[in-house]
Order: sequence, then C-alpha cells, then structure tokens
Amino acid sequence: MYRMNPLYVSGAGAVVLLIGGGLATPIGSWYRALRKPSWQPPNWLFGPAWTILLGLAAWSAAIAWTAAPDATARTHVVILFAVNALFHFLWSPLFFALRRPDWALVEVVFLWGSLLALLVGLAPISPFAALLIVPYFLWVSFAALLNRAIVRLNGPFA
Repeated sequence: MYRMNPLYVSGAGAVVLLIGGGLATPIGSWYRALRKPSWQPPNWLFGPAWTILLGLAAWSAAIAWTAAPDATARTHVVILFAVNALFHFLWSPLFFALRRPDWALVEVVFLWGSLLALLVGLAPISPFAALLIVPYFLWVSFAALLNRAIVRLNGPFA
C-alpha cells in the first residue's frame, strides 16, 4: 500500500492556503486609503512572511504526524491543523473582500486561539513541532494588534 509523505500533504495544504489567501486579498484603493499605524510593516513584507510561516507550519504538521504515537494522536494533529487552516483562511476575505476589518478583528481571536491550541496540543507529541509554530503565533499576535489599530483609526465600518 502506498503511503503519502506527510511533508508533501502538509506542504500542499500550505500552498492552498497561500494561493487562497492571496486570491482573497484584493489590495485596492479601499485598502490604500485606510489610515494605518506608523509601525505597520511595508506591504511587500506580508507575502514572504506568510510563505515562511506557513512553510514552518507545514514542516511542523509533518513532524507531529510522524511523531504521533498512534492513530488517535494523528487525528488530533489533523484536527488542530484543520481548525487553524479554517481560521487562517477566513481572515483575509473578511478584512479585504468584505472590507470589514472589525469582523476580521473578531475572527483573529479565533485564529490566535487555534495557534495557542496548536502550541499546547503539539508540545507533548513533539516539542520541536510546537516550536516551529511559535513564529506564526507571534506574527498573528502582531497582526491582531495591527488589525486593532486599523479598526481604531478607521472605524466604524459598515
């Protein structure tokens, strides 16, 4: 029986998230007109940052899958990453396509929580897999603060 390489599967998932996120992120005049805090990184940095972070997450998923001691633990790994992928994907359409940074700010709490769940859930299976999630967790923490600042500077939205 042929067995899929976990890194290929998780890497494909990361690519789907990158492409889907990119397609759901129209940077147009609406976004350019928003007031942003002085500490916002340049727009060109977001693509490379997300590529690196999702690459680390894919590596983490493959390591955790391989290190999981049994089928139940592997199922938990898949659920943790699937929930994170869902919340990761939802943020961009809310913020950019629907032009609702306020809704995205509510949603980012769930994304952040899914990353916290990954850190806690992966640590007993593979401390290294959990460590690979830390930069993603820190970036989303920063992005949540940035999202909050944009809502504060531009709200209310309707």
